[in-house]
Amino acid sequence: MKNETALEAEIGEIVIPESALDHKTVGEISDRRVVSVGALLFGICAAFVGYAFLGDDEPEQRPVPTASVTYRITGTGAADITYLARSAKGAATVEAGVELPWKKTVRVPLGKDPAVSIQLGKRGGEASCALSVRGEHQQRATAFGAYGRATCTAELPAKRG
Repeated sequence: MKNETALEAEIGEIVIPESALDHKTVGEISDRRVVSVGALLFGICAAFVGYAFLGDDEPEQRPVPTASVTYRITGTGAADITYLARSAKGAATVEAGVELPWKKTVRVPLGKDPAVSIQLGKRGGEASCALSVRGEHQQRATAFGAYGRATCTAELPAKRG
């Protein structure tokens, strides 16, 4: 047999057919790709499942139905005013030392009774409150004298089912 360098010089370039390659190496690369893609897909699915179970458990907040309520305070001087406005809990809003006359239109949740009250100061005087629901007059009251008080209320129907 001729020596190998002489054989290579005679042939020129050595070409190895693909069928002679080690199929184990080619198979490992293919298996790695399959495992990688599978792991990626598993991770994405796990993220969706985790979000579904661990996501926001709070139910969707629906808007609370309300009615338009107008409060009016007439008179002169200053008074402390307490009124109910848009609050699902029905909390009152207090404004102290408000110069009269005063007017405010707010949204009140259905089922909560709107109310406005006035309290005069030490100097007294006279002031009246009035309350309208959806533009319709409901009640009027008047406070007199030092620390005089008056309250106007109305009834709102409960929200419909």
